Amino acid sequence: MKEVKVPILPESISEATVAAWHKKPGDYVEIDDVIVEIETDKVVLEVPAEESGVLSEILEKEGETVSENQVLGLLDDEAKEVEVEAPAEEVVEEVPIQEAPAEEVVEEVPTQEAPAEEVVEVEEAQNIASDDNSNLNETPVMSNRMEERVPMSRIRKTIANRLHSATQNTAMLTTFNEVDMSEILTMRSSYKEAFEKKYSIKLGFMSFFVKAAVESLKKFPTVNAYIDGNDIIYHAYCDVSVAVSSERGLVVPVLRDAHKMEMHEIEKRITDFAYRAQEGSLGVDEMSGGTFTISNGGVFGSLLSTPILNSPQSAILGMHKTEDRPVVVDGEIVIRPMMYLALSYDHQIIDGKEAVQFLISIKEALEDPARLLLKV
Repeated sequence: MKEVKVPILPESISEATVAAWHKKPGDYVEIDDVIVEIETDKVVLEVPAEESGVLSEILEKEGETVSENQVLGLLDDEAKEVEVEAPAEEVVEEVPIQEAPAEEVVEEVPTQEAPAEEVVEVEEAQNIASDDNSNLNETPVMSNRMEERVPMSRIRKTIANRLHSATQNTAMLTTFNEVDMSEILTMRSSYKEAFEKKYSIKLGFMSFFVKAAVESLKKFPTVNAYIDGNDIIYHAYCDVSVAVSSERGLVVPVLRDAHKMEMHEIEKRITDFAYRAQEGSLGVDEMSGGTFTISNGGVFGSLLSTPILNSPQSAILGMHKTEDRPVVVDGEIVIRPMMYLALSYDHQIIDGKEAVQFLISIKEALEDPARLLLKV
């Protein structure tokens, strides 16, 4: 008999929750089949079968809190898969069909009319019976004020706690600007086929924003720093966190050394993050750290928002939906594809002037992408 145990948990994580059993007692399991999923504060871990056999018993049900190496269930590795034979077809003996007798002619009996007074009484009785039956057959109207109580997942609890902590422990403020996306849209249209052919990845918006953020972080290092007690920690590198939505909640994997990455590398990494976020296969180390965060609410249609800081970071950039709006260019009203930008920052470490200049730096880099190539 083999024990199905909680795997070794990532560093700094002491317990987990049984998220979902993929097998039930009596099921035959092949080697490497996923038996159960364990959810930690940051990731979901799959527990595969180390041996083939039959799952004989589940010791920890879904929703239970477990610790590292705790036994979750028992696997009978000596049991073999039972092949169920299809039942043999039954031979049905044909029975000769006997013809029905000819229809008998029934002589009609003349109906005798009831007296008028009796007819009224019968009709009233029928009406009363009909009303009673209609009441019995009526389906009760279901209330639409139903409620359902569902326990929060560990990931959702962690997200809630971190967001609440960010709002309570920082002097968060948001500044806004807007960017004309015309040049980026033109560049994407001109080079998207050549870019995809060379790098086997599509050219999206995120690589432009990451590059613009990196160049701006170099100019304003305080935006790339954070508070630790009575000290300010400055970073000589840019690890950009990218907010990615998944079915289990928001995760924020990190582009390590984003200042060294080319645009095609950024696009590939972000696409990989998005795919594995849906699978739940991102590692804890991939979501730890980060010096600055970018969140794109525009993919969901958000026009404007105030993103919450990703502690202990001091700033987060919010992207939004691009839509055509009338703007004034050289004294004339023209229609341009515009996007609102939002920068939320911790006023304890970043001054308002610095935050505004940082956001303008990003705006200028995006409106004139040549700046990203020339790094000016």
